[in-house]
Amino acid sequence: MIVLIVTYKCKDGMREKCLEAIKAEGLDAASRAEEGNIKYDYYMSADNENEMMLVEKWRDADAIAIHNEQAHFKRLVGLKDEFVNETIIEKYTD
Repeated sequence: MIVLIVTYKCKDGMREKCLEAIKAEGLDAASRAEEGNIKYDYYMSADNENEMMLVEKWRDADAIAIHNEQAHFKRLVGLKDEFVNETIIEKYTD
């Protein structure tokens, strides 16, 4: 299993709008529906109003590679351009 902890440092005041756009377009649901996805959940920072975290769990590297080619993943990249200043990705494997 591979776990990705993705921290989004959103533009000022844009965190909620970013999450709303992700949910409105069903990008999170589409990722959860992929074969090989175990977990795909967003969390809001209690201390930083411009920061949110995405916790992803995938069966293996092949599942992530397939995910990265999906239209909904590519759309998320476009949304990040609009709402996010910085993305930090931590990767853990077992």
